[in-house]
Amino acid sequence: MSKVVIEQMVSPLAFDERPVEKRIGLVVLATDHTTEPDFQRMVAGERIGIYTARIAYTNPTTPDNLRRMQPRLSEGATLILPDEPLDAICYSCTSASVVMGDDAIEAAIREAKPEVPVITPPSAVRHALDSLGLRRISILTPYVLETSRPMADYFEDYGYDIARFSSLGLEDDRDMARIKPESLIAVARAAAVADAEALFISCTALRSAQIAAQIEREIGQPVITSNLATAWLTLRICGDEAPRPELGHLMTKPASSWAACTKPSG
Repeated sequence: MSKVVIEQMVSPLAFDERPVEKRIGLVVLATDHTTEPDFQRMVAGERIGIYTARIAYTNPTTPDNLRRMQPRLSEGATLILPDEPLDAICYSCTSASVVMGDDAIEAAIREAKPEVPVITPPSAVRHALDSLGLRRISILTPYVLETSRPMADYFEDYGYDIARFSSLGLEDDRDMARIKPESLIAVARAAAVADAEALFISCTALRSAQIAAQIEREIGQPVITSNLATAWLTLRICGDEAPRPELGHLMTKPASSWAACTKPSG
């Protein structure tokens, strides 16, 4: 055993209320390659810290497999800074949010983190579209038809007019994350239609947020992606209103209030 004498200092210490001013929790799939890099690039900074929990998920990306994540949401949220409040929690799976429903996800996460604002990708996309005053959209997903159908139903139920819905037929979210940016740009160009007001590119696995601005230049419409919308709404919740046009049109706009989000018809 070392014979070094260790002296306990008695100097008074000053403490900050928090190590980082704003704390954002991320609940991501165990297979996710994209959400954390996107949030570190678009959201994290001196004022905003990102804290991640991963939950078990098994491919293929089908509605049944997506629903199996629901019981794990509370456990995942519990692991993010236990007993400390967060400024928001994002559940980073667009297709699962649509299949399970935003309300069910919010309830599960709030079992672990009561009263925290809960952001899902589709709710963030709705908030983005409403803040921009847009209703007629094209949608591009990487999913199979079985998983794409609930997405179409979701946006129609909220009163959006779908001009075109295109899907790529992929089953594995790890393959979705491997699509090259130039391929995403090409399929996005093909999925857009002139009479739509915006293009929504679904899926948190796709590396589409980093090329949204480039796609906008090519199609002449706002482009909203799952991670771009959640990052934008997270920043606005944290009081960051700084425009970042290099990330696309959405990142130049303020957010309307939560209450302003359109409610589902019927």
